[in-house]
Amino acid sequence: MTLQAPVLDGSQKVLTLGYLESLALVERLHRLLLDVIKDEFERLGLLEINSVQALLLFNIGENEVTAGELKSRGYYQGSNVSYNLKKLVELGYMHHQRSELDRRSVRVKLTEKGRRVRAVLSDLFARHAEVLMKKSVLDAEGMEDVNRSLKRMERFWTDQIRYIY
Repeated sequence: MTLQAPVLDGSQKVLTLGYLESLALVERLHRLLLDVIKDEFERLGLLEINSVQALLLFNIGENEVTAGELKSRGYYQGSNVSYNLKKLVELGYMHHQRSELDRRSVRVKLTEKGRRVRAVLSDLFARHAEVLMKKSVLDAEGMEDVNRSLKRMERFWTDQIRYIY
């Protein structure tokens, strides 16, 4: 039995092509973000951690979390987050402590060293937001529109995972 692609009318083709372009953009933007962080860290001589680890520190912020919480929030894949958390603890960017209630669970939070890295990224992102406005790339309303669209896409994909079967 061979599967055939559905026959699409003109508007469906346009939507499908737009969707495929959006998928490619999301992938490219994520890789570019990691490259931007890497470049900033190289410029500052912060070579001990990589951009994925730096973004992990940024996303944890002032929270105390488990690897499972980071995965459930959709920030990271399983083995990726566990490896990076372990590395960040070893390098002194994070504290870790076993949960009093569940000894299998380890909670992590940033050390002062980790908070300094987070501040570097926070400053970088604030500069970017300022330049976006100054150069008329995006204003606050445009950014809200982008975020609304991306959140709708996120909900759609989440529903695909939850309700596919």
